[in-house]
Amino acid sequence: MSIDKNNIIRQPANDMIQKNAPCRAVLFVDHAPALGGAEQSLLLLLQYLDRAEWQPHLACTPGILAQRAMHLGVPCHLCDLPRLRRSPHFAADWRHSARHLAKLARQIEAQVIYANTVRAALYAAPAAKLARRPFLWHMRDFWLSETQPRHIWADTAVKRLLCLAAAQVIANSHAVAQQLPCAGKTAVVHNGIELDRFDLGLDGRPFRAQYHIPDNAPLVGMVGRLRPWKGQIPFLHMAAHILQQQPDVYFVVVGGANFAVEDDYARQVTRLAQELGVAGQVVFTGMLDDVRPSLAAMDVFVHPGDPEPFGLVNIEAMAMGRPVVAFGHGALPEIVQDGATGLLTPPGNVPALAEAVISLLADGEKRRQMGGNGRYRAETHFTIQRTVREVSDVMCQVI
Repeated sequence: MSIDKNNIIRQPANDMIQKNAPCRAVLFVDHAPALGGAEQSLLLLLQYLDRAEWQPHLACTPGILAQRAMHLGVPCHLCDLPRLRRSPHFAADWRHSARHLAKLARQIEAQVIYANTVRAALYAAPAAKLARRPFLWHMRDFWLSETQPRHIWADTAVKRLLCLAAAQVIANSHAVAQQLPCAGKTAVVHNGIELDRFDLGLDGRPFRAQYHIPDNAPLVGMVGRLRPWKGQIPFLHMAAHILQQQPDVYFVVVGGANFAVEDDYARQVTRLAQELGVAGQVVFTGMLDDVRPSLAAMDVFVHPGDPEPFGLVNIEAMAMGRPVVAFGHGALPEIVQDGATGLLTPPGNVPALAEAVISLLADGEKRRQMGGNGRYRAETHFTIQRTVREVSDVMCQVI
């Protein structure tokens, strides 16, 4: 089904909601033009919400998120949610979009307005006040910007305003919750995955063949957007350290710049691989629609980046039965059980990260045991069913 930018609402509101339907309408709001971790988690939530209890609607910008949501049968309402920071039309854009969301919420008889991202929250909070609906804010990052802001006081001040506006706040980890000034109204709900999609028996050999990686070579990999805080540069330094001791190891870097960021970082990374002398044994795949084959091909999964507000790919690696080696900061200690499902090392200590990987490459039985433990932890703690149940409980409390 195509998206018509001239029609904000995909179909008439009366066709979307039956007046006497037993389910309750929720207006989800997300601004992203591409699919990041927040959008992937939102799509799973929309897919698994009990439609006998909830009728989700999505207000978003035109793009892949709207297309995927409509494929799930979720009514989509296309709207402008422009970037506000340093915008010359800040006040006009803010008022216009907030009023539009408020009108939409009344039109579909939404019982709650649910912001899935920070920018969405900046529009949804005043919209909820105008529509006299409760505002639910899902905070998935440490900061209101993508990286630590220059003026932390300003970040804290806006967080306080959003917390005051929100009937309830959901944080995707305890690490994120600790950064919020409203502990009394914050519920921690970890992200979940569709466990059935992660088959322990998936053959990684076709992936290796595609990228010319020998079947019998140890393979260490990472998955993440090609951005500095995801840790591609520490990963390459780790690879150089490992190759000094074990020259038969191969490495794979999965990920690209899926938000169309134009800078020199990708060239910096490939240039560093050449300078370190590891380029011949490091494979860069770019963006992959499906990371499961790459995970199946790995012997050890590494998460070498800055503190993560969550880090869904670590759960995906565990679900594929792979031990995880990571810096022990951010939300990683909530996901990886050190010594049981993987190894956590001191943050920023690349040699320690490398030694942890080497220790696992040398012990196949330990790798298999940790992989099995990781799969069990994914099954018991990080399923989408559990996430949906906990989010539904929060929405019930808000309503």
